[in-house]
Amino acid sequence: MQLHWHRRDLRGADNRALAAAAEAVDTDGTDGVVSLFVFDDAILEHAGAPRVAYLLDALADLRAWYRDRGGDLLVRHGDPAQVVVDVAESVDADRVVWNKDYSGVARERDAAVRQALADADIARESFHDAICHEPGSITTNDGDPYSVFTYFGRKWHDRQKDEPYPAPDADSLADSDALGVDAGSVPTLADLGFDEPEADLLTAGTEAARKRLERFCEDGIYRYESDRDYPTRNSTSRLSADLKYGTIGIREVYWASEDAKADASDEEREEIEEFQSQLAWRAFYTHVLWFNPEVVSQNYKEYANEIEWENDPELLAAWQDGETGYPIVDAGMRQLRAEGFMHNRVRMIVASFLTKDLLIDWRKGYDWFRAKLVDHDTANDNGGWQWAASTGTDAQPYFRIFNPMTQGERYDPDAEYITKYVPELRGVDPEIIHGWHEASPTQRHNAAPDYPAPIVDHSERREQALAMFEAARGED
Repeated sequence: MQLHWHRRDLRGADNRALAAAAEAVDTDGTDGVVSLFVFDDAILEHAGAPRVAYLLDALADLRAWYRDRGGDLLVRHGDPAQVVVDVAESVDADRVVWNKDYSGVARERDAAVRQALADADIARESFHDAICHEPGSITTNDGDPYSVFTYFGRKWHDRQKDEPYPAPDADSLADSDALGVDAGSVPTLADLGFDEPEADLLTAGTEAARKRLERFCEDGIYRYESDRDYPTRNSTSRLSADLKYGTIGIREVYWASEDAKADASDEEREEIEEFQSQLAWRAFYTHVLWFNPEVVSQNYKEYANEIEWENDPELLAAWQDGETGYPIVDAGMRQLRAEGFMHNRVRMIVASFLTKDLLIDWRKGYDWFRAKLVDHDTANDNGGWQWAASTGTDAQPYFRIFNPMTQGERYDPDAEYITKYVPELRGVDPEIIHGWHEASPTQRHNAAPDYPAPIVDHSERREQALAMFEAARGED
């Protein structure tokens, strides 16, 4: 018997470890593949309700996929180092396989499971699966990991990508009726100690992910580079949560984008290659996390002195609630609450605003995103936050500070995105919305009496941010 341990690979197709388990069944004639998912409190401790809700739906979809084929997905709750061994022994597994994860917490968990299996004399093997090229496979000429994306990205594009791995056929799955073990139930949010999320989430599961990918490759991918920064143009894939939980494989996504190139013009191929570069960015940040696990809580970039963040709790609360008086910022923060998602350009705007206008530590923003985003990914989110805060790899220079008014005017000129999420501003002239910081109290009251005035002056805070970073650089 082969036991496959699912974690961030909640799919049957293009799953490297699962394919390897099925291949072993075909090769050595063992009893089949049985799969397992373990709810681990050490992981749940860092989770938010939107992510857990999405996870539960994805698990239900995956279990149905197995059962449709005569197999099953076992579900347990506990310490994986104990649970995986117990399940392996109960099904008389010859080997346990899983796909690697890259955060520090995940690596500690996997090391403990590996040791427990070794102590129980059960064979085990882990596989690289989540990104196209595993950490350590793309390095400088001296063999060091990259800290600059440009050079990493060139090599990423040049490397051959694996084809998607085949899904196991029904004959390779263990007969669920013959297993002789309790499959366990998929818990509810309440069972796990979470409230229902306030966000309205996308449908989880492989079929839903494939539909999103298909729609994207029919339209948005051909204008991705031109339109991706405009939140109302619907040119992004919306696959971020699917890639985070692995309800679709990275190779399946990459090769679908390659297929889209086949009928594309030269200009359209450039648009598609920009989308592929976003897959490369995900890989880059995963490599950074692998070699620098401390970046989850520490600045990647070293400064001569500590950055003296102000961390005003009232300003933080206004940012979290979408009540800053900066329309594009508030729209983004309210989209986050409403959907568990935020458009990528807007993520950069709200992150810059928190760190450079409100002078609040990026870790406060990272923690809020971790609690509210469905697609929170440790590597990707940490990389994005540290980029915005000028503390990370390839970071935005500290003296380049997003102007939230011009960002809104440039990327949402008609205020369609803003007014979708900030109803107090519906019916207000876009010129007034984008000039809200300059409007008089009387103008604001007449235009939108329920929408707040700006909580800080951007010009003043920009100067304070520059001074804060210059002091950190030792330039007093």
